[in-house]
Amino acid sequence: MTKHVIRNIETIVAYDKKTGTHAYLSDADIAFDDTAILHVGGRYDGPFDTEEQGRGRMLLPGFVNIHCHSDEEPLSKGIFDDMGTAALWGQAMYEYSTLIEISEEAREASLTVMLGDLIRSGVTTLLDIAGPHDAWLPTLVKSGARAYAAPGFREAQWHVEDSHRLDYRWDPAHGREAFERALACVDAAQAHPSSRLGGIVSPSQVETCSPDLLIEAAAAAKSRGVPMTVHAAQTMAEHEELLRRTGKTAVRYLDDLGILDENLILGHCIFIDSHSWTRQRSEADMALLAKRGTTVAHCPVTFSRSGMILESIGRYRRADVNVGLGTDTYPYNMLEEMRRALICSRIAGKSVFDLKTSDILEMATLAGAKALGRQDIGRIAVGAKPDFSLVDLNHPAMQPIHDPLRNLLHCAAERAVEAVYVDGRCIARNGRPTELDYDGAVQVMREAIKFTLDRTPANDPRGRSLFELAPLSLPSMSR
Repeated sequence: MTKHVIRNIETIVAYDKKTGTHAYLSDADIAFDDTAILHVGGRYDGPFDTEEQGRGRMLLPGFVNIHCHSDEEPLSKGIFDDMGTAALWGQAMYEYSTLIEISEEAREASLTVMLGDLIRSGVTTLLDIAGPHDAWLPTLVKSGARAYAAPGFREAQWHVEDSHRLDYRWDPAHGREAFERALACVDAAQAHPSSRLGGIVSPSQVETCSPDLLIEAAAAAKSRGVPMTVHAAQTMAEHEELLRRTGKTAVRYLDDLGILDENLILGHCIFIDSHSWTRQRSEADMALLAKRGTTVAHCPVTFSRSGMILESIGRYRRADVNVGLGTDTYPYNMLEEMRRALICSRIAGKSVFDLKTSDILEMATLAGAKALGRQDIGRIAVGAKPDFSLVDLNHPAMQPIHDPLRNLLHCAAERAVEAVYVDGRCIARNGRPTELDYDGAVQVMREAIKFTLDRTPANDPRGRSLFELAPLSLPSMSR
């Protein structure tokens, strides 16, 4: 087994076991092999096979992204960013997202683009919620990242009538078939010889699955020893639909089903009873989330584009709710997601003290690891997995330096990420994934948008073209 050492690293963001948080460690060595970190601290005098210098670098733990979607999401870039359905609180998802159709040939390219973008922003572990396809698991493994495949399934499809009413078209038999296929995919991921691949049970949305299916899915996850994730409290339309059906919020509904626990990751969990947009004006949901140990996967960029936010993350954290971070969709940039989360929370909390830079780092690392039931990722410590990023402290966007983490988060972002390692192997260098044909995938996506343009009128109930649905941001003019 090959042993590596990086010497004299200017700054290591190391895990302090005494406090359970991250701390700066200056002018230190790190030694690792392909299974674990062997040494963090002063000079390493043990055996090694390769050696490099770490001067002018910051080493920080790999980010843990607990909510993202491949499928057609990378193909949606720049289409519906100014769109929304006014009658559904401005949310574009129900009417517009279902219109983006991707060809089977483009699925691998779409996944490759997502993985490349995530990795070069420092993500070393990710949870991908998508529809199973032949290239899915092989491409996740090929990327070199640590990946959890979460195949989605549901019994109801969304249908928006005349841009004002959200309906649900139920097909329990189809949902049952999708559930069985999803479990087979989870089992295949769990049984895969790569130690970097795992599976997660993922009913798609709380309101598109029957109570029985949600309960059965939770039982299937526990019997396999894997987490479960579900979109819940993600929109006001869903919130109002659950109130109409059950008289309960999503959090209360899941708790009454007996599945709100530490094994559950809630996608988004924005519109709980205490959110300013809802009508409950109570605090019961927050207390339940904390009591049950349930994780919230927070993805601020995609929702803030539609004018909605989770509001104060600091309030969740002060209530002892575990909040991790995800990117959901494009631009698949974890550092930008962290920055947006911090800013939105401070605005909503009406205070610069609502959330600190260190809090956001913890959410992107330790909180995500906790959600996945792992204590060996999201930290730089002896015995942990050698998953980390190297940041170029001499990059112009990082200068001048008082606090390197703040500079990275607020200024430089992925531009200063020099290299990304998983299991001690470099999987990205100088902004380029090393294991994936990223450029080739981008070319495939350039062609794939033509298929989407052709298919959109057939997918839209009113037969509108993509240019009618999403007019260009600027008018065209003649030469």
